[in-house]
Amino acid sequence: VCFRQSPSTSHVEACQFVVNDHTAQLCLRIIEWLEGLASKSLDLESKVREPRVGTYLPNSGIWHNTQRLLKKGASTVNTVHHLDFDAPTREHAHLLPDDQKQEECLLEDVWTLLRAGRVEEACDLCRSAGQSWRAASLSPFGGLNMVPSIEALMKNGKSRTLQAIELESGIGHQWRLWKWAAYCASEKIAEQNGGKYEAGVYAAQCSNLKRMLPICTDWESACWAMAKSWLDVQVDLELSGLQPGRFEQLKSHGDSTEGSPVQNDNGPHGSGGPHSWPLQVKNQQPRNLSALLQKLHSGELVNEAVIRGCKEQQRQIQMNMMLGNIPHLLDMIWSWIAPSEDDENVFRPHGDPQLIRFGAHLVLVLRFLLAEEMKDSFREKLMNAGDLILHMYVMFLFSKQHEELVGIYASQLARHRCIDLFVHMMELRITSSVHVKYKLFLAAMEYLQFSPLDDSKGSFEEIIERILSRSREIKVGKYEKSAEVAEQHRLQSLQKATAIQWLCFTPPSTITNVEDLGGKLLMRALIHSNMLFREFALISMWRVPAMPIGAHALLSLLAEPLKRLSEFPADFENISENLKEFNDWSEYYSCDATYRKWLKVELENAEVSTTELSMEEKHRATSAAREALDCSLSLLLRKENPWLAFIEDHAFESETHVYLELHATAMLCLPSGECMCPDATVCTALMSALYSSVGEEVVLHRQLMVNVSISGRDNYCIEVILRCLAVEGDGLGLLQANDGGVLATVMAAGFKGELSRFQPGVTIEISRLDAWYSDAGGTLEGPASYIVQGLCRRCCLPELILRCMEVSVSLMESGNPPESHDELIELVSSEETGFVHLFSQQQLQEFLLFEREYNIGQMELQEELSS
Repeated sequence: VCFRQSPSTSHVEACQFVVNDHTAQLCLRIIEWLEGLASKSLDLESKVREPRVGTYLPNSGIWHNTQRLLKKGASTVNTVHHLDFDAPTREHAHLLPDDQKQEECLLEDVWTLLRAGRVEEACDLCRSAGQSWRAASLSPFGGLNMVPSIEALMKNGKSRTLQAIELESGIGHQWRLWKWAAYCASEKIAEQNGGKYEAGVYAAQCSNLKRMLPICTDWESACWAMAKSWLDVQVDLELSGLQPGRFEQLKSHGDSTEGSPVQNDNGPHGSGGPHSWPLQVKNQQPRNLSALLQKLHSGELVNEAVIRGCKEQQRQIQMNMMLGNIPHLLDMIWSWIAPSEDDENVFRPHGDPQLIRFGAHLVLVLRFLLAEEMKDSFREKLMNAGDLILHMYVMFLFSKQHEELVGIYASQLARHRCIDLFVHMMELRITSSVHVKYKLFLAAMEYLQFSPLDDSKGSFEEIIERILSRSREIKVGKYEKSAEVAEQHRLQSLQKATAIQWLCFTPPSTITNVEDLGGKLLMRALIHSNMLFREFALISMWRVPAMPIGAHALLSLLAEPLKRLSEFPADFENISENLKEFNDWSEYYSCDATYRKWLKVELENAEVSTTELSMEEKHRATSAAREALDCSLSLLLRKENPWLAFIEDHAFESETHVYLELHATAMLCLPSGECMCPDATVCTALMSALYSSVGEEVVLHRQLMVNVSISGRDNYCIEVILRCLAVEGDGLGLLQANDGGVLATVMAAGFKGELSRFQPGVTIEISRLDAWYSDAGGTLEGPASYIVQGLCRRCCLPELILRCMEVSVSLMESGNPPESHDELIELVSSEETGFVHLFSQQQLQEFLLFEREYNIGQMELQEELSS
């Protein structure tokens, strides 16, 4: 837009001044904002109920009652004797009360329309009331829009009338004359106790705050009056400087009154004429925007309601935004919504929801608009305080079950806050419905990066890793009886398994590389589920009917996602290796389930006398036994693909010393099934027993170290750490065997309850088990899965074989000898399978006892048949 026209006008110069002056621009925006609010309020009023503004008869402003009185010749001293519009002020008289009341209603509506920026409507209202003269006094220069804005300038176009007027009298001369006349009118009306709204209407045209503020009974009106007055005076001062000598004249005249709180009014007839404008109102104005807002708090003429309004949260926010004091604004909002110091739950939303919502969106807008312009101190405040506000809003949305929205805001948080918040929300929704959990999953997938490419932002992978890791942590335990401990830990296995569901959802098709991401999720699900299967297998050795709920929950959760395997290439990130182990565990737990099913039938039948058992019950027991035996033998007899046998491990090929570590969190269980509460003496005895489970030569050669301590989270749990040097065949190069090496040997003795120099029959029940490669300094460098896999072979296979022997004995005693018993014996004794080396001494003794019972039963059956 080209402001310099030839010839220029006062309006063009006023617009040019506002464009160049930042504070004037800000003030203009405040005025337009407040006028917009008032205008919307009028529109809403007209829609909701019958409008109040202009609800009187046309020509109601021509003073009918006073006319009739004058025609009768019955006027009084206090009543006007003429009907021209200057009569009330010129004659120091009043209209009749009814006319005065209608006049006041008209002027109140005019004020309301001016307050809403609707000058044209205010003039139309005056004309419809029969007061065209008043309309002319409110819209000088032929009704031009004199607001110093680009929009008004464009709307006016080329104003030939104003150019012609000011070409003759000079720029701003008529402007000042009109303002001075409005000032005289407002003062004269007020001095003669005329209508307060009439005085306010003319005061608004000339920045006469003294007459405007008394009718501003709310914060928005008072703020509008001050902002409009301040801007108009600044424009008037700018226009005064365009005429040679006038600026110096005003400056010298103004210095004499500088510092006085209110202009020394000489009255409209005093020495302050139009040539000295705007000195008449200059000292009524605040010095700057900060002083303007301060005057709202404590000005002498400010209404009490306005002062009270300044204390409201909404007004404090608005005033801080006007000043541009964003750091203080953010601190103020956070102080209103922050949890109290006594409230430890920082994740629970506090404060007014609308305030939290406003604060969050304010932070987002500021970050978007000022991304490249923020100074370091301001950036730090916007990031830190802004994150706290966004965090609170996310928790508010979450508390209202709007999981689909949390990603929009949580993604804007700093990396650590984003991760912590999503982890917290996912843990709270761990038991919710699939639909609710999927909404939270989508929120993370759609708005967060999948992998940690940008260090400043949180990623889905980091969140999931934290979720999976925390799900395996031991929960703080409080038990009334020792018998409750094992059951509580059994239930925790279900919670561990449930966490895998976050990896089982299908990623939304709207994200990029959706197929690759789906494959990564499934791969991570397989890796973690195999880790849990190993732990669950080691705690499900008890021969009881109760199913290992964690393992079967895992199998159920992964059943559907595994159907999508055909969508991914066979060599996708070693997916075949992990899938093989998953299938091994699936078959193992199938065998485990059939055994427990048979055991349940056996225990139920044992409660009834043999003679009272029906043929159907006996047949059911036999069928369950054969099913359990056949299922287990099919797993044991696998030759091409032995169960959980991995000849190669991704072992380290290192020139420096590599160490192996095994970290276990466990409980000590008595033969009765109850848990011991360990103390320092028990830990020391266990540590000594673990050392003695291998020879002294092995301890020295492999630099074996054992540490046992009481868990800080659960006083029924112990923390066991084993560490040894990796050697060829056990940690380095190809594996010599599938037995997990020396660390698995040490732990297996504890799991089987066969530790010498320790309480007989006490077993170690695992809650968490991890194996790692580490360097000489103890830094963990990667998982050593073969150790835990070998440990599972050492423990699970002998137990599976002993269960087969138990079922075989039961079948023989029921007169239904199994056909595969001899094959099972050969399998155990075969050097090729190496199963016999997995048995402990007590397990071999139990195996021989079962074989003895089987043979005795076989002989008894043969005798019965021969007799």
